[in-house]
Amino acid sequence: MRADATAVSSEPILKKRSNSSFWKTFLRYKWLYLLMVPGIVYYLVFHYVPMFGLVVAFKKYNLMKGMWGSEWVGFDNFRTIFTSPEFPSLLRNTILISVYRILFNMVPDVLLALMLNEIRVNWFKRIVQTITYGPHFLSWIIVYGLVFSFFAPGAGLVTTFFRDLGWGELDVLANSEYFRSLLVSTDIWKSTGFGAIIYLAALSSINHELYEASVVDGAGRWRQLWHITLPGIREVFILLLILRIGHIMDAGFEQVYIFLNARVYDVGDILDTWIFRRGIEQMEFSVPAAMGVFKSVIGLALVIGANKLAKKVGGSGIW
Repeated sequence: MRADATAVSSEPILKKRSNSSFWKTFLRYKWLYLLMVPGIVYYLVFHYVPMFGLVVAFKKYNLMKGMWGSEWVGFDNFRTIFTSPEFPSLLRNTILISVYRILFNMVPDVLLALMLNEIRVNWFKRIVQTITYGPHFLSWIIVYGLVFSFFAPGAGLVTTFFRDLGWGELDVLANSEYFRSLLVSTDIWKSTGFGAIIYLAALSSINHELYEASVVDGAGRWRQLWHITLPGIREVFILLLILRIGHIMDAGFEQVYIFLNARVYDVGDILDTWIFRRGIEQMEFSVPAAMGVFKSVIGLALVIGANKLAKKVGGSGIW
């Protein structure tokens, strides 16, 4: 009885101590917490408050009646999506383009970072970095303009060169066989330099004493790369891989929408372009909203699954 009474009487004291320690920590780091306020407000206003709009996916939305006045239809909008003859093709194109981006875009980022890390002349390294990450700041409209100037049917620089040499007409922009390759290659050109910056930051955090010890042990550059450099950036690679898997249902709307044309719809039309046509061009909001909910659920499941798999295989994940 005495032990129980002691335990009960000590609970308020522990709570007071925890509260006092919390406020001491808060006051000590108050300026750091203050820096978090804009980010928290941003996520509240632009990410959490709009989530109330998900109710549109379960209604037959009428612009005049508003969100709450529109008729409730339950899962009818989802049935419309899954029974649509376009849905299998849209889903296949979205997944394929996203998988191609993951497979072919992440490796060039790592390779460029490793090559830049081996450059010992600082001024040359800065020039190469500037040239390689410069395309990241170009909009996809400008990138498409550059591609069009090279591959425009009958008038592009490369197509004219092929025709003058007697190799026939080169059709790239409107050929379904080349469309996905065109998307991936232009995305590599645009994003590789900027993506390498993240890996360069990870490489700079590796302890240089490890390299010095490996030199003493007789390890060459390739051994250092395999046993020190690559393990040093493994955590960053896994983190970026998990994040990209979570966006596998996006497939890069802006790029695809700009490059898309009627002759490549069978291989280039994705979920986001379909949502844009139904929601913005045809003013039909409920079915595209349901498609957005479907994408979000799949993305969340993929992130959780990839994180668990990364923990089992590599021992680390996002959380």
